[in-house]
Amino acid sequence: MLTIDPFLFTDDAIALETRAFNDALVEKIAAGGDMWQKTPAQIRAARTDGNGPFPVEPVEPTAWQIDIPGPNSSPGGDIALRCFKPSSGEATGTYLHIHGGGWTVGTSHAHDSRLQEIANNCALNVVSIEYRLAPEHPYPAGPDDCEIAARWLVDGDHDFPTNRLLLGGESAGANLCASLLLRLKSHYEKQPFDAVQFTAGVFDLGLTPSVRNWGDEKLILNTRDMRMFVDHYLQSGEDRRMADISPLYGDLSGLPPALFSIGTCDLLLDDTLLMATRWHAANGNAQLDVTPGGCHVFQGFPDLAIARVSNAKIDAFLNTH
Repeated sequence: MLTIDPFLFTDDAIALETRAFNDALVEKIAAGGDMWQKTPAQIRAARTDGNGPFPVEPVEPTAWQIDIPGPNSSPGGDIALRCFKPSSGEATGTYLHIHGGGWTVGTSHAHDSRLQEIANNCALNVVSIEYRLAPEHPYPAGPDDCEIAARWLVDGDHDFPTNRLLLGGESAGANLCASLLLRLKSHYEKQPFDAVQFTAGVFDLGLTPSVRNWGDEKLILNTRDMRMFVDHYLQSGEDRRMADISPLYGDLSGLPPALFSIGTCDLLLDDTLLMATRWHAANGNAQLDVTPGGCHVFQGFPDLAIARVSNAKIDAFLNTH
């Protein structure tokens, strides 16, 4: 049964460290000014230089890149895959990762430490997709690239183990994970992924109540940010309730076990609560992990205690599937 403890949503449930961290983060982001005064390309560059909300992770020296054929419209015709392997021992499966960033500003390179950690803790090869970004490449470029990469992993000629396939992503990456699983239903008689892990996913691009009601205060994201990201991503008047865009409205039957991780101070809270409920109603295999006081993708701050706890739960979930 999918259950939620009401205590998680009370102020008393939030640790003092988490409160202090959130207060400091709000001040830091406000001091940085309006990011939308920059172009998306400039925002990406600033984040690479350490001028974004998340810490810059060190480059993993053992990671490598594979380029696979992409659609003709992609730059150079290739899709880059950033790859990791366990530091010791053999991989027993492969984890396909889709990064976040509002379909606009993310990169697989920003997750090196965490992806290497997953490789080590879960005995997995990890493959992270460098999909095309909006606004230069709006929908459906991103999901098309993710589908191509996933089908290459499932069917392709490579050395990655495919007997155990896991999927995961954060924020917009979680959206693309859900969209990908719905797309794969039409190509495979049996779902090729054994489990999926969603961190702070956005599942309704029409904007759920928690997004609409959040307002201007910026704790990683605010309401305006979400509207801007969606407008960059959708540029041709697409129906925002189409399942490929907003997986919350899709047929979720026949999908693999899922872990949904979210913080109570994340404006995407309703996206997770609604999607986890629909997923569990359709399949009976959803797990929900709600962290008191967690901001949007708080798992990306490794010095934060709640981040370490949440990431350990994610690793445990991956290890059981």
